[in-house]
Amino acid sequence: MHLFRMCAWFGLGLCVVALGLWGALVIWFTLPLATWLLAVLGGGYVIVGLLCLYGGYRAGRPIRGLLPFALLTGVVAVWWSQIQARNDRDWLADVAQLPSVEVEGSQILLRNVRNFDYSSETDFVPRWEDWSLELDQLQSLDLIAVYWMGDTIAHTILSFGFGERQVAISIEIRKEKGEGFSTIAGFFRRYELYYVVGDERDLIGVRANHRDPREDVYLYRVQAPKVKIRELFLEYAKKINRLREVPEFYNTLTTNCTTNIATHAWALGGDLPVSWKILASGYFPELVYQHGALDQSLPFEELKRRSLVNDRAQTAEREGDFSKHIRAGLPGM
Repeated sequence: MHLFRMCAWFGLGLCVVALGLWGALVIWFTLPLATWLLAVLGGGYVIVGLLCLYGGYRAGRPIRGLLPFALLTGVVAVWWSQIQARNDRDWLADVAQLPSVEVEGSQILLRNVRNFDYSSETDFVPRWEDWSLELDQLQSLDLIAVYWMGDTIAHTILSFGFGERQVAISIEIRKEKGEGFSTIAGFFRRYELYYVVGDERDLIGVRANHRDPREDVYLYRVQAPKVKIRELFLEYAKKINRLREVPEFYNTLTTNCTTNIATHAWALGGDLPVSWKILASGYFPELVYQHGALDQSLPFEELKRRSLVNDRAQTAEREGDFSKHIRAGLPGM
């Protein structure tokens, strides 16, 4: 019985510490206060939890002892849940415009397509364009995986092929001026969700050619029926338009570049497997390959080796016809 009580108190202690850290992080990443004051409030939140736990332990009444901390946590949780995503912040230039997709029959009008001219990642000439396309011309789908921190994590992008024109769509965070990215902050309603609709010279080129260090970019042709590709594009279009009206928060774990691709596929009744490789996004192309939706004529490691397009992207930026140049000779193209 004594051992059971000790285990129960230990478990309760872990819960208090976890809730205390959660509350401290909510305060740290949400309140627009000075750093020292955030540290005081966050640290105080954890201390309150530990003091309540200690008081309950000394009195032998955990529920009564932890009631103040539980009420405080409830207040913080309700307040945090009421924070709303917005579209009217002071955004960085590369996410300043929201795209939209107008569909009328087979006619498509893409507004605010990003097609910047880059000298470096932060030195560019902004250019937002409107593109007129034909849905009947949508013939192909490509998966782009971008690596910058090892093999486990990648940024994934889909590119829809309308004849000679590629429409790349990248699911990202929408950063405000002066704001950087933090993986931990991405759990705490810090960033709005943003769909970049862009030219591949922009979305691939900035990663392969202009970031320091440059990122490794892999390009794979997805083997899928044309009707499914068109349904997926229209599903993306609905989401893009909805975000103009009802903004949403990005979440590092559940609402990111790769989980959203999977969500769109599942929404259409796709049979993409539920797998840890969706969360460990660096392995997402391998999951798609194992599902039979990438070129099967090569083992995956060889397919991946041949799908690296960095050298092609560097020469294509100088020679023109970017999308055609980076695809020439790639497996499955």
